[in-house]
Amino acid sequence: MTTITSITSTMTASFLGSFVEVVEAFTIILAVGVTQSWRPAFIGTGLALFVLAVLVLVFGPLLALIPIDILQFVIGTLLILFGMRWLRKAILRASGFIALHDEEKAFAAETDLLRRQSADRRADFLAGTAAFKAVLLEGIEVVFIVIATGARPGMLPFAAIGALIACVAVLVIGLLVHKPLSTVPENTLKFVVGLMLTAFGIFWVGEGIGTEWPGADLSLIGIFGGLSAFSFIAVRMLRQYHNTHMEPAR
Repeated sequence: MTTITSITSTMTASFLGSFVEVVEAFTIILAVGVTQSWRPAFIGTGLALFVLAVLVLVFGPLLALIPIDILQFVIGTLLILFGMRWLRKAILRASGFIALHDEEKAFAAETDLLRRQSADRRADFLAGTAAFKAVLLEGIEVVFIVIATGARPGMLPFAAIGALIACVAVLVIGLLVHKPLSTVPENTLKFVVGLMLTAFGIFWVGEGIGTEWPGADLSLIGIFGGLSAFSFIAVRMLRQYHNTHMEPAR
């Protein structure tokens, strides 16, 4: 039961976190391909994936040299910081303090920029660079999510599978609809992912300092539930404050 719960939570967190990052990268790649040509889009994407593979091959084995309790504590701390960043923005967006993220607008902005650069002789290079940076930056975050959610012994392959499924899902959906994935409720996903990553971070930090969690892996459900309750209360209070003291968000 515990093993199944651990595998499920690991794959789910890795899938959701990776899905959000891959959507953002795919939006830029699609903008490059539609506006300029698919050649620089594919070249930039391929080079970024190569760099990511090298980073994983170089630094991946080094993780095995670090004691598991230290690794869990360090990754747990980073995961809390990473998850709280997403959670903070998700709460502020849900309460109306900052604008909702819109992949369709991001696609339009990137497309407009690439079109203005199309007259430049370096247009292919600039387009390829845009794809390269998008895939590399979002890919690094995916690698971090995989390592962080798979920090427990034996869980890394399942975290990697979750990320792989996310990559394939985004690719299939993107090819089918051939447009930015604006229909994906990304802000809702980021809210859930922020909660899950923060919950994992708290769990790993506790594991790293030797905490005996009640119910072992099942305690992740309790941590997630507590964070969810706090976040929804925060959204409601901030939304009331925003509606009372500030103009409606545009």
